[in-house]
Amino acid sequence: MGILTCLLGCCAGPYQGPASDHFDGRRFFNPGKPMDKSFASFVTWRMTSEPQYWPEYRELPAYDKPPERVFGDNLRVSWVGHATILIQTAGLNILTDPVWAERASPFIWIGPRRVHPPGIAFDDLPRIDVILVSHNHYDHLDLSTLAKLQERHQPKIIMPLGNDFLMEARNPAIPAETYDWGEQVVINPLVTIHLEPMHHWSARGIFDHNEALWAAFVITTPGGNIYFVGDSGYGNGDYFRAAKEKFQHFRLAILPIGDSNPRWFMAYGHMSPAEFVQAFDDLGRPFIIPIHYRTFPLADTGYDQPLAELKAAIVGKQAAAERCKILVIGESLMVPKNLKP
Repeated sequence: MGILTCLLGCCAGPYQGPASDHFDGRRFFNPGKPMDKSFASFVTWRMTSEPQYWPEYRELPAYDKPPERVFGDNLRVSWVGHATILIQTAGLNILTDPVWAERASPFIWIGPRRVHPPGIAFDDLPRIDVILVSHNHYDHLDLSTLAKLQERHQPKIIMPLGNDFLMEARNPAIPAETYDWGEQVVINPLVTIHLEPMHHWSARGIFDHNEALWAAFVITTPGGNIYFVGDSGYGNGDYFRAAKEKFQHFRLAILPIGDSNPRWFMAYGHMSPAEFVQAFDDLGRPFIIPIHYRTFPLADTGYDQPLAELKAAIVGKQAAAERCKILVIGESLMVPKNLKP
């Protein structure tokens, strides 16, 4: 892929389909929540940016070596880094927003570089059955990693509408499946993947703004519902409350807390840690894991800032303090069963 093509973001070709309440025939949007930041706003942020401290690249204290399978209603999750989570339950291995690349960038020599290796070595991954990709930003949709996973594991790759064009441009043999908000994919008689709204946006270059959709995922399993959001603004919380109303109870929620500063520019697409705690309440107070921090320096937010703000937001909130599990990259967790709402 050439430099000009990457910058223009026009190699994939825009999605074409019927208009809906979140697609006008050309671009996707958040209904009732028009994006209030332009490219000029982005330039202003970059010119006035005040990035906080991030460390140099360093190894992790430990790396996860997951089992081949986890069966029944047991639920094991491992944080690989950023929005990449290995979810193991009901005999399935599900990987979210897989990024093993060194940089979250269209280029291999420049762009935000990860400060820790992935928490699971690529060769230590068990057989991956399903991959969920939430949207097309470079820190979530990594074509090189997806190509390697396809070659080794032949997983089912599930994405929101329009993102398959990127896969076809890279390698037409990669069988990405794309779906709209409200649609579902039956993996087997016990597990179904639902695509649900999240408050975000998409682009790979300058001129492909919102030509592909973004989505949250709900995984219904025998052991309970799992809610994964790769990236999202809070957006008044209505998407979270709607998910709670539709699915009733979540055993686990995985939500982002990083890259939220400066708020004047980032609030539309990135929740703050305080909003993460609000979303926890909106979702019915499930067991919850924060992600999307301490991996790539993408905004003005510092390396330790999201956790510090999260811990401050939880003060005095007993349920959040008890049910929010902070993982270290490379750490795994067996999620508790039968938590009361």
